[in-house]
Amino acid sequence: MLRRLYRWVLSLAERPSAPKALVAISFAESSFFPIPPDAMLIPMCLARPDRAFWYATLCTIASVLGGLLGYAIGYLLYDTVGQFLIQLYGYSEQAEEFRTAYAEWGHWIILIKGLTPIPYKIVTITSGFAAYDLFWFTVLSVITRGARFFIVATLLHFFGEPAREFIERRLEWVTLGALVLFVGGFAAAYYFI
Repeated sequence: MLRRLYRWVLSLAERPSAPKALVAISFAESSFFPIPPDAMLIPMCLARPDRAFWYATLCTIASVLGGLLGYAIGYLLYDTVGQFLIQLYGYSEQAEEFRTAYAEWGHWIILIKGLTPIPYKIVTITSGFAAYDLFWFTVLSVITRGARFFIVATLLHFFGEPAREFIERRLEWVTLGALVLFVGGFAAAYYFI
């Protein structure tokens, strides 16, 4: 069943509409959606390693634009939508601590958290809530999100076929590892933010 699902995801990644779906997921993930764009980016880069850098560019642009929506939610709508999303992801107790930390460590928080599997929407909403400088938020988001997606794209561009063979031979272990990283990202965010 897992192998059929894997083949199905790769077939979706090869469709002409896949880049549009990638943009939509990248945008939504930065402001409210729980699934990271890597769920689309990795299969798309595996299916078409020659287009990996284009996919990373799409991810970066959409993620930064989605991050600006997340920032607006935190800045303009924190008392309603922002608090709801923060509570939904279980960070309401840490929100005020996070806001205080922004005063001293804002640049580093955005740069480091943007590279990790910690949900980026928490960073974007809290940046708006903390009224972090919008210019620097945007610049740092471009750097950190671009780095994250271009690292994946570079690895899959140069090692796409060997990576695909590795994944296909060890699909169960790779799936388990991805699940551990995904859950670990949420757990790390919960305990360290």
